[in-house]
Amino acid sequence: VVLSVPTSIVFAFLIASLLNKSVKGKGLFRTLFYLPSIIPIVAMGAIWMWIFNPDVGLANTLLKAVGLPPNKWLSSESTVIPTLVFVNLWTTGSTMVIFLAGMQDVPRQLIEAVEIDGGGVTAKLFHVIVPIMTPTIFYNVVMGFINGFQIFTQSYVMTQGGPNNASLFYVYYLYRESFQFMRMGNSCAIAWILFVIIMILTAILFKFQNRWVYYGGE
Repeated sequence: VVLSVPTSIVFAFLIASLLNKSVKGKGLFRTLFYLPSIIPIVAMGAIWMWIFNPDVGLANTLLKAVGLPPNKWLSSESTVIPTLVFVNLWTTGSTMVIFLAGMQDVPRQLIEAVEIDGGGVTAKLFHVIVPIMTPTIFYNVVMGFINGFQIFTQSYVMTQGGPNNASLFYVYYLYRESFQFMRMGNSCAIAWILFVIIMILTAILFKFQNRWVYYGGE
C-alpha cells in the first residue's frame, strides 16, 4: 500500500496529463493505455511471470543486452514487492480515465489567465489543475488504499506468497487460512481486522480532507 498507492496515483495522473493534450490519434492512445486494465489479472500475471523470469525472461534479456547484470525480480525477497508494484502500474487505466475526466472539467479561462500572467506549465499545474482536481485525487487515493489492502490475485498467481513469505499479502494470508489450512475461525478474525484497518484509514482520510481538498461549490 505504501509503495503502490502513491506510485499508481502519480503515474495515472501523468498519463492523464499527456492524454489530455490535443494531439493526433489521442483516442487511440487513450484506448491503448486503458486496455490493460480490462485484461484478466490471471492472464496479465502469466505474461509478467514470463517477462520477469530470471533465466529466459524479456526483462533480463534487455538488461544483458545493455551490459547490466540480471535481476531476480520475483525470485528475491528484496525485489519481489517493487516488482509487483511495477506490475500494478499496468492496471492503472481506470484511475487514469477518472483523472482525464477531471482534467477536462478544469475551466479553460483559468488556464488562459495563468498564461496571460506569464505562468508556465508548473504554475498551471500546481496553482490551477491540481487544486481543482483535489476531489478527484481524493477519490482515487481512497479507492487506492481500499484496493491496495485487498490485493490477492497477483500474489496468488505470480509468487504464491514467496519467496520466504515476502509477498504474503493480507488477503492471500486470509485465503490460505481459510481454504488451505481450513482454519475458518482464524480467517474470520483476519477478515474483521482487515475491515477495521480499512475503516479506520478511510475515516482518517475523510477527517483530514478539509485541509487539502477544494470543492468548487463551497
